[in-house]
Amino acid sequence: MNLSKLTPAAGSVKNAKKRIGRGQGSGKGGTSTKGHKGAQSRSGYSSKRGFEGGQMPLQRRVPKYGFNNINRVEYRGINLDVIQSLIDTSKINTVDVAVLISKGLAHKNDKVKVLGRGELKSKVEVKAHAFSASAKSAIEAQGGNAVIIES
Repeated sequence: MNLSKLTPAAGSVKNAKKRIGRGQGSGKGGTSTKGHKGAQSRSGYSSKRGFEGGQMPLQRRVPKYGFNNINRVEYRGINLDVIQSLIDTSKINTVDVAVLISKGLAHKNDKVKVLGRGELKSKVEVKAHAFSASAKSAIEAQGGNAVIIES
């Protein structure tokens, strides 16, 4: 064994990358594989995100349509059948946002709207940010209370 026979352990070297910019004899000297002139041959070059070499970028080729209202309020919809199952399992008579968060039905920043799917079988006080007309009438028909809370 001698020093000229030493090699790295098998699998330890991932890429035997050819060193660039180390003279003409290496085959990768001169322009160091960057070609002649132009932005990509300069030091410090970094392309803009989405730049396609002067071709019209994808985000500008795809047609835009519609309208996004910046004042839109997004609600987490909770139906009456979900509230009824909460009442049956948890034996509670007041359903508010904190209860829904603790049960994993809403997140802490959600606004909650009670919707009218399903039917309510028991008297309950429901506190939410909004109610559909059918949900409100169904809650009040059972003798319950629909209380709108301010966020």
